[in-house]
Amino acid sequence: MRMKNLLHFTENHRYCVYREFGLGTMDEVMLGQVYQPLVGAFAISLYRLLFQQVPAGRIGYSRPEQQRSLFLTLGLEPSEKGRKFLIEQTSRLEAVGLLQTSRLYVPEADDYMYEYELQPPLSPPEFFRTQHLTLLLRDKIGKFAVLSLRSSLWSEETAEWTSTTRSKENISLPFYELFELNTHVIDYELEQALSEVSVSRQKGTVPLEEEESINYADIILRFPRESANRKHVERLRFDHEQFGVVKYVARKYSLTAQDVSRLLDEDGIFNAQGELLLDELQYKASLQFRQDLKRQEEQRIKAAKVVALRQEFNAVTDELPDEQPVEMEFYVEVPPQFADKCDIHQYNMMLRNEPYNRLLQTLFPGTVPGNLLDIFEKLDLSYKLPGEVINVLIHYLVTLLTTGNEQRINRNFVEAIASNMLLKQVHTYEKAVEYIRDQAKVKGKQTAGAARTRAYKGTSGKPAIPVIQNQSAGDTVSEEELEEALRMAEQLQAGRKNS
Repeated sequence: MRMKNLLHFTENHRYCVYREFGLGTMDEVMLGQVYQPLVGAFAISLYRLLFQQVPAGRIGYSRPEQQRSLFLTLGLEPSEKGRKFLIEQTSRLEAVGLLQTSRLYVPEADDYMYEYELQPPLSPPEFFRTQHLTLLLRDKIGKFAVLSLRSSLWSEETAEWTSTTRSKENISLPFYELFELNTHVIDYELEQALSEVSVSRQKGTVPLEEEESINYADIILRFPRESANRKHVERLRFDHEQFGVVKYVARKYSLTAQDVSRLLDEDGIFNAQGELLLDELQYKASLQFRQDLKRQEEQRIKAAKVVALRQEFNAVTDELPDEQPVEMEFYVEVPPQFADKCDIHQYNMMLRNEPYNRLLQTLFPGTVPGNLLDIFEKLDLSYKLPGEVINVLIHYLVTLLTTGNEQRINRNFVEAIASNMLLKQVHTYEKAVEYIRDQAKVKGKQTAGAARTRAYKGTSGKPAIPVIQNQSAGDTVSEEELEEALRMAEQLQAGRKNS
């Protein structure tokens, strides 16, 4: 039982019990020999007390009473200590599947009422097929006691019966071979009477919108039995700190119980000691979260396209909307690409009133590139950027390409500018023009600063070192210089021979 405020669970609050079953001999054996070692004798006593609230031989609801009777019958003090103890015992029953507790809000009384829905104990085959219950019983009473208890609940075949060889054939008679029903007549009165007499559990109740939380049962029921991480996940049942980490990651990345089970089944989530690796779990959860966002975004874009097509189809016969004028103070200059196509008045009216895809078509002689069209389509359908603002953004990009401040027009660059526009609440044509003017001023200052830096580096560098220039091909040697050079060469050669 999840209870954040003990003042919402007192002996003065009313309660009722609901059950749809009766207890047989085998059920009593399972409660006394199997479930009692798991949850304790006091919790089983509470279960039997709640079972007796509905008259014997009947199913359905008990009469609403104050919880004071539960406290007095169980010998609990109607205090904070007694409330905590009762909450603990009901939680034990809930954990093993014997009880489901619901809190109902009654607007007329402005108070809460509690409904205890009892569940029948599992049969021996069902119980021992449930691994986490079997392992819990092993931890409570030991492995050999579990095997002995299991064998005591089964009556084995005799040796004479098992030693013979036999083949089995089903000779049971089906229902429709013995009985015949008049299906040609539908008895509406009988069906109406049965529906009126039947117990309706949904009448007058409205489910409360509470915070969704993943519990251990949601994960272990979906987790594969043959997984190598199964033993580590089963250990989370008793490790509240690590299970709290799992719930934190699930809440942070909006994961369902199925998503958490799939992530815990992957390699590298647990270390060799069976401890949960938070960083690895968060990394994989983040990847899945981003993939889900991308998938949802693609679905929204497709849905928006369908809506746009329907609106366009419905508006074929409607009158065209009036053109929005542009004030002179918000005029922008005409780029060279449009200089021979329109004047400044026509160009600004086109930016204000034309759809962005028609504006893009005027920039290209043929088909608009698909990647460029996808970028602006995302701004329109996913980011919900107005068409006139997208047109001003296109004008700004074209201006950057033609004024020397060249940038690569890619998806990241365009989305960065669009994100700044959205953050600054740029939703009108006038605000968009002011935005690109401010950006032009900033870029102008950056360009001037870069020019001054280059000039400073050019004047304060290393001093210029004179370099010997090669003699030009046009220079000639005179005859006197040639004779003098030959004479010096002969003298040097004679000196070498004498030496």
